Amino acid sequence: MLIATVLVGLDTATGKSYHVNSGIALTVIGVATAAALGCVAAGLARARPWSRTPALLTQLFTGIVSIYLVQSHKYEWGVPGLVLAVAGFVAILAPPSMRALTARQAEEPADRAK
Repeated sequence: MLIATVLVGLDTATGKSYHVNSGIALTVIGVATAAALGCVAAGLARARPWSRTPALLTQLFTGIVSIYLVQSHKYEWGVPGLVLAVAGFVAILAPPSMRALTARQAEEPADRAK
């Protein structure tokens, strides 16, 4: 996401964007999305329960976009995207991941009582 945002920003800065305002808007939205995905990744790395749903939704949207790319015969982008989306779902829904993401949630009320 960050790479695409940088490319859009460069196109906007060099005047290659279709419309300057839309290029600026896409750049701002891309930076915000990349920052949000970074927060989700950090939450997953720390096994925070809140990060599971946004991570799964990210995999879902990646899969949907990848299906459109495959249907448009853009296999070089669509197939890797589908592989990554499926791998992400499997990794997040794997029993060890689920235990890690739900164990902290079960411990939190006990920790607050202390």
